[in-house]
Amino acid sequence: MKYRCNFYLCVVTILSFFLLTAVSCTQGDDAGFHIGVFVPGYTEGSPTYELMAAGANRAAEEHADIKVSIIEGGTNQATWEESVMTMAASSRYDLIMSSNPALPDIAVRVAERVPQQRFILLDAELEGHRSIATVGYNHREQAFLNGYFAAMISDSDLRHVRAGVQLGLIAGQEFPVMNNVIKAGFREGAAAYTPDAAVDFRVVGSWNDPTKAGELARSMFSGGADVILTIAGGGNQGVITAAREAGGYVTWFDAPGYDFAPGIVLGSTVVHQDVAAYEGAVAAAAGELEFGTARIYGVREGYVGFAADHPAFLAEVPQQFRQRIIDLEQAILQGEIVPGRE
Repeated sequence: MKYRCNFYLCVVTILSFFLLTAVSCTQGDDAGFHIGVFVPGYTEGSPTYELMAAGANRAAEEHADIKVSIIEGGTNQATWEESVMTMAASSRYDLIMSSNPALPDIAVRVAERVPQQRFILLDAELEGHRSIATVGYNHREQAFLNGYFAAMISDSDLRHVRAGVQLGLIAGQEFPVMNNVIKAGFREGAAAYTPDAAVDFRVVGSWNDPTKAGELARSMFSGGADVILTIAGGGNQGVITAAREAGGYVTWFDAPGYDFAPGIVLGSTVVHQDVAAYEGAVAAAAGELEFGTARIYGVREGYVGFAADHPAFLAEVPQQFRQRIIDLEQAILQGEIVPGRE
């Protein structure tokens, strides 16, 4: 009976492996250093995952020994661990790369069963595990920049702005970093501009529901919000549509979002996750990646900032506002302002 159970387990693992690889984008053949990039969702429309994929693919393009497969896990979080386990059990990947605060717990459980597998997890934090390296970002600083900018726009005389400083934040889902870091940082940044700023927080319940995200945004705009920070994955497009219909503004997170809707997306913070993915891939292939480490990068390290040089930003945002956000970022860089300090 034990033999039969093990046999069926092997069959399921093999079948799952072929199903996963059928939807992956693989570069190269069996030689070289293989990196499986697990996207816990869908790449398109999610700045975080687009940047991770871009950085890993650039490493493969510039280093002939690096081979990359992009594997999308979908938005059902309950299936992510099984997908990562299948990747590890295949013994195909020298390194599994992923990005999500939920991935460290998954990687730890997978590593218990497949101890030879190595991981680098971006936008995550875990220290002390011999098989896992993580790179996190100071989202408190990032959200602070978004909040200050949004409040400044809401207090301006731009054509869609109404009385009062009223802002919105729409999240795809709630999770500790969203609730304790991003939301808090956004409110802190808005309050740093004016203590009268009001922030409305709503949750879509999914990372791929533009209809629901649009409904929430319409409700916010009709309730008086001038600017919404959207962090909703595929739902971001619904927020843009609502802003276009209602005459509101949007601020973006993680990657320059201006081109999605020039004149509507007025500001954007950036996280250089593409650089982190590239550097992690190259270091791992060279045998130089330090596992067991948890690095946190922010404005001072050059990984977090405001996208202030985009043509749409220069064209749509008055110069005095552009200069104020540049000065604010410089103050964080110099340690004059420390978001999150009690």
